[in-house]
Amino acid sequence: MLKVKPEYLSKRGRREFVVLTVEDFDRMKEAVEDAEDLLTLRSATKKNAKSPYYTHAEVGRRLSVRSMKKKPA
Repeated sequence: MLKVKPEYLSKRGRREFVVLTVEDFDRMKEAVEDAEDLLTLRSATKKNAKSPYYTHAEVGRRLSVRSMKKKPA
């Protein structure tokens, strides 16, 4: 869980603004970006569920085979 220590500023007796430390703001921003990345990953995974899946090692082998074919003798 993300812990922040906001300071509230009031205007006419109502809370209008929030002040955060730079560290708290950066942590909140990173948490939001991580959540967005997770949503993107879930969407892509669902969209490509029936597509072929290659492990990191398989991709490396495929790329090395492809680059070997392009090299002149």
